[in-house]
Amino acid sequence: MRNKLQILFASIAMAVGLLTPLAVPSLAFAESSSKAAACDALNTLDASQSCATPGGSSAAESSVNKLIQTVVNILSIVVGVVAVIMLIVSGFRFITGGSDTNSVAAARRTLIYALVGLVIVALAQFMVRAVLTTATK
Repeated sequence: MRNKLQILFASIAMAVGLLTPLAVPSLAFAESSSKAAACDALNTLDASQSCATPGGSSAAESSVNKLIQTVVNILSIVVGVVAVIMLIVSGFRFITGGSDTNSVAAARRTLIYALVGLVIVALAQFMVRAVLTTATK
């Protein structure tokens, strides 16, 4: 039973790891010598367009911030789902462990690691938002 669960969770982790890059949009980097040159080119193409967004940051900075936030959100969701699954596995191991102290200790470690993972994901969300907010001011 334990081997089947390990194979199942390894398969899920591998599938998530392989499919995550497909869900994340790819970057396209345009090369320009400076921001002013890019703004001049944009104004040449369409005079009604402006380089500055209402918040004062450029459109490129805004799109990079959105991309970073999207990537962090996707990774947070994946880690959150894995942590919840590990919490369920830990509870299952507590129940099936019975009086075996090694099994109960392993279940306790799994529970602690899953909770620590959730805390780290929550802190990462706050840190990324703080950095992006500070960087765009």
